[in-house]
Order: sequence, then C-alpha cells, then structure tokens
Amino acid sequence: MNAEADHAELVEELLAGKHRALARTITKIENRAPGYRNLVSELHKHTGDAEVVGITGSPGAGKSTLVDKMANFYRERGETVGVIAVDPSSPFTGGAVLGDRIRMASNVGDMEVFFRSMSARGSLGGLSTATTDAVKALDAFGKDKIIIETVGAGQNEIDIVKSADTVAVLVPPGSGDDVQMLKAGILEIGDVFVVNKADLKGADRTVQELREMVHMQQDNTANLATGHHGADALADGDEDAEESEKSGEDEEPESWDPAIVETVAKDGEGVEELIDTLEDHYEYLQSSGLLEDKARMRYAEEIRNLLRDDVGTLLEGEIERRGGMDELVSGIIDRETDPYSVADEVMDPIEDCVDELGDRDE
Repeated sequence: MNAEADHAELVEELLAGKHRALARTITKIENRAPGYRNLVSELHKHTGDAEVVGITGSPGAGKSTLVDKMANFYRERGETVGVIAVDPSSPFTGGAVLGDRIRMASNVGDMEVFFRSMSARGSLGGLSTATTDAVKALDAFGKDKIIIETVGAGQNEIDIVKSADTVAVLVPPGSGDDVQMLKAGILEIGDVFVVNKADLKGADRTVQELREMVHMQQDNTANLATGHHGADALADGDEDAEESEKSGEDEEPESWDPAIVETVAKDGEGVEELIDTLEDHYEYLQSSGLLEDKARMRYAEEIRNLLRDDVGTLLEGEIERRGGMDELVSGIIDRETDPYSVADEVMDPIEDCVDELGDRDE
C-alpha cells in the first residue's frame, strides 16, 4: 500500500472512532513522517467542535494530578477527553520521560480518555506545530474536551498554549517566589489561576498575592489591545461610552477578569468549581466574538510557523549547494565576507524566484 492510500485509510479509520488510528496519526505528526502534512490537511475540515484547555504552571504545582481529576470529572458527565502532555525529553532516547499509565492513574482502561505524551526534543517551533496538529487530530476524532498540559512556566509554555481556547496557570502555595515568577510574562496568558494544594500552609497568602498581581496587570494593560482578555474596550474613556449609550449603539463586551480558583487535586476538591470557571470563560469567548478572533490569530501564527519551516528547509539546501555552513563561516573568519553579506547571497536566488513569480502574476 502506498503512502497516499495508507493515509486515506488512516483518516477514514480515525473519523470512524478507532483509537488505534488516532494513535498512529499523532505518531506520524510527532515524527514528521513523510506525507504527514497531507494527513493533517485532510483532518482540518473535520475540526472546530472541541473545547481546548491549556494547563501550565511551575514544576511541582500538581498539574498532572489535576488534569487526571479533570478528565475523570468530564467522563462522569459523559464527555470524551483527549490529553496531550508535553514532557521534557529524555537525554538518552529523545522520548518523553513520563509514562502514560503513571500520569493518568484514575483513567487507565477508559478508552474515552485518550492520553498522549509528546516529547519536547529541544525544538520549540517544531513542538508548537506538532502540538497544534495533534489537537486537530483529537478534534477531528470527536473528542469533546482537549487538555494540553505543559511542563514548566516559561516562554515555551507561552507559545504552546496558543493552541488553547482557555489557559489555566497553576501556582502552588509558597513564600511568594512562584507568584513573583509570573511577572516574567506568563501572567498575561492566564485566563484562570489555580492555587493547587490549597490545603497547605501559605495558600491564603498566595491567593492574595495573585489577586494583587492580576489587578496590577489589568491596570497596566487597560489601554493595550492585547487580544487575550479583550480588555481594550476602555481605551476611549467614559465619555465615549456615554455617547455610545445615548446613540443606542451596542456597547463593547466586558473584558474577562482572570479568575482565581483554589483546588486540592489529590482529593478532587475544587475541580468542579474549576471546570465551571473554564466553561464560563469559553462562554464569554463565544458571546463576545473573541473565540473567532482567537482562531484567526491562531491560524495566522500557524501559517507563519509553517512558512518559516519551509523557507528554512529551502535555505538549508542553498547552503549545502554553496559548500555547507563550514565553508560559509570560514569566509567570515578570514574576513573575506561578513554574516550579513552571506545571508544576502544565500537569499538572492530565493528572492529572484519570488520576484519572477510576482512578475508573472501581474
């Protein structure tokens, strides 16, 4: 069977609800197997129905336990669940360190909870694209809820959770160090903040610090069109709002105030409240029109990532044609040329081709 026929059969089986086909599809996506892009393209028309939640936060915050409890709660309501856990790579095999059975203990044996660990493999761009594609596979399969769990709380997570409709950031109770760390940018991506292990000492203080930081962040970004919480409606001030009301125009939708929820994941405490809050945010996105806006931004970013990958591949070929990177660097070391000139020379034939195509279209 050729690759094209194999992919057609794989898509047919995946759409028919066969979990083995889903697993094979995600493996092809993660490994960037030949033809995987055509496979994802075929699945795209069947996507758009799943609600996607991103779970991130500092190591040790209890993300895996909470995700397990969330999946269990969704299943009790009769909903199907897909979980993608982005794990740190093994330095020896390149595979994900943590195993499926360990991570989803209470859902082992439930075929309606599909869990998949994906290895970071040290490549942010590739991982981000692979995660997005895996979400599409789960969506096309028919999963009602898709949870993306990421490790750590840094730039990787800020990029990866762009695949999610709603983002929950977990913060364990502590001395305040974990909350201070959120200032590095992750505060802006959180729609919901979860103080997990809320039965431990320091939980109340952590909740209070989060409230103060969220309030401060809202004050700082009130006039910025960040596109995340929809908080640019106040930019024109109260006077414009009054004029709008007098003229009978529809008011801008209110912005979403990031919620703070306390949970004790190991006991399942607070999980129902968390899920209710996540659904409140999803309903807010739908009613405000921001859900479509987020989808537009997501697809625009996906196109950019794919084009970067493709252009990068073209450039690698051109570099090899010119003798390889070592040859180019040698000229720079010998002061015969410089990095900017080398980059221009490598780009020249590609730019010429683009210009030629542009002239043809005119």
